[in-house]
Amino acid sequence: MKDGVLIGIDAGTSVIKSVAFSTTGEQIAAAAIPNRYQTFPDGGAEQDMARTWVDTAATLKELSDKVPNLRDRLIAISVTGQGDGMWLIDKAGEPVAPAWLWLDARSAAITEAFAQSADYPAHYQRTGTGVNACQMSMQLVWMTRNRPDLLARATTGFHCKDWLYFKLTGVRATDPSEGNFTFGQYRTRSYAPDVLDVLGASDAKSLLPEMVEGTQVAGALTPEAAALTGLKAGTPITLGYVDVLCTGLGGGLYDPKGETGCTIVGSTGMHMKIAPSAAHVKLNSELSGYTMCFPVPGMYAQIQSNMASTLNIDWLLDVGRDVLASQGVERSRGDLLKGLDERIMQAEPARAIYHPYISQAGERGPVMEPAARAMFTGLELGMGYADLMRAVFEGLCFASRDCYSAMGEIPREVRVTGGAARSAALRMMLASALKANVRSVQREEAGAAGAAMMAAVQQKLYPDMDACVAEWVNPLLGAVTVPDPSLTARYDGAFGIYKETRETMRPLWRTMVANRAS
Repeated sequence: MKDGVLIGIDAGTSVIKSVAFSTTGEQIAAAAIPNRYQTFPDGGAEQDMARTWVDTAATLKELSDKVPNLRDRLIAISVTGQGDGMWLIDKAGEPVAPAWLWLDARSAAITEAFAQSADYPAHYQRTGTGVNACQMSMQLVWMTRNRPDLLARATTGFHCKDWLYFKLTGVRATDPSEGNFTFGQYRTRSYAPDVLDVLGASDAKSLLPEMVEGTQVAGALTPEAAALTGLKAGTPITLGYVDVLCTGLGGGLYDPKGETGCTIVGSTGMHMKIAPSAAHVKLNSELSGYTMCFPVPGMYAQIQSNMASTLNIDWLLDVGRDVLASQGVERSRGDLLKGLDERIMQAEPARAIYHPYISQAGERGPVMEPAARAMFTGLELGMGYADLMRAVFEGLCFASRDCYSAMGEIPREVRVTGGAARSAALRMMLASALKANVRSVQREEAGAAGAAMMAAVQQKLYPDMDACVAEWVNPLLGAVTVPDPSLTARYDGAFGIYKETRETMRPLWRTMVANRAS
């Protein structure tokens, strides 16, 4: 269909988006609704499952109003969403409880105990993935021990995108990326949920749905979902991979030789490399990181993830907003970002060092430390807001170097995407910290695009992902940012201090957490 349309749904932590693309990758229109979740004193982070579906359907309905004759032009929809977490439904398909998000820290103690156990190395070798409190496996163990009544009512355990796929198609399924890195054997791309046996939650294995490959299989939009969205019943629906991989795919990660990296500077920081085969996967001595199936036959993405990335920038922006508000001056985050690049580039590099561990769940990449907390080191008189913000930016770049180093050699070129990738200052600091070329991708909605690319391959609009990437991604690569030699030397020394300070602080962070708990 010459004027055909593909839709990618990206249900993130902050925003649910539905984006319409032409069959050659041009963005036609987008609809978005802010997402909401609740946090609790015990570390819980929950989201209303029914509301998430209603909001998603509303974005599709809005697209129907924005794109002429969308109902008849629509070729397929693909859905991706925030990773990890636990979205439980019962036999009738209704939520058993609010969804637990990746931000949920209630299973932190269980996770830490397992990570210190004799059983953990075998789990890591099997999944290629470090265990973390955000993962469904650990959350199911917590619920087995603390809320068996809820588990008794549940029949299926989803992730966010799986829940939306179910509401769109009525099919209970997950994809190979989330199914394998939490419960699987990455070498065979199949389930091997032995961790639940080891931790005394064997019954929870019955909750794991079938894994389906979204580049090969499509469901169909149900009449009920069609009525809510204004779209045609029977429209093909594909289940995308987890949002980080779809964002990587749309953001330039795919490279058959495995020489390109992709960093997503979003709420979390994701740093990815392609492994062309299982034999190319490089596991690390920290027993951390993720190994995920990639939506290309035989290929994998290795990932190290910072628990919090732009959340650190948002925190410091909000500190400034709070000070202004106390004086009766209201400013948005966007207001404070104006001109910030120029100001922080005038500040002295690496004058202070910041560890970006602002999440209450601690850190997961490349070190797994639930007690880790953010901190500035080296503050002194004369430093101002721009100095602090520069340290935060540099801290994110040191965290990226830390992550890539744990996966082997740093890639020759790193593509960056996410909101903060628009910052020229951040791109320069990242290139200099990594000693690698950095390019942004001029794709506004990389996650939705990656999902739509999977639908394009599934619908045979392209013979393979190589051909799709050539048309959807390569023309959108931005100019190259090369490392600044004066910064690379400064950052080499600062990075050593960054790592040494972190290791020195680990026992003190644990003491701080224990002290608060008592």
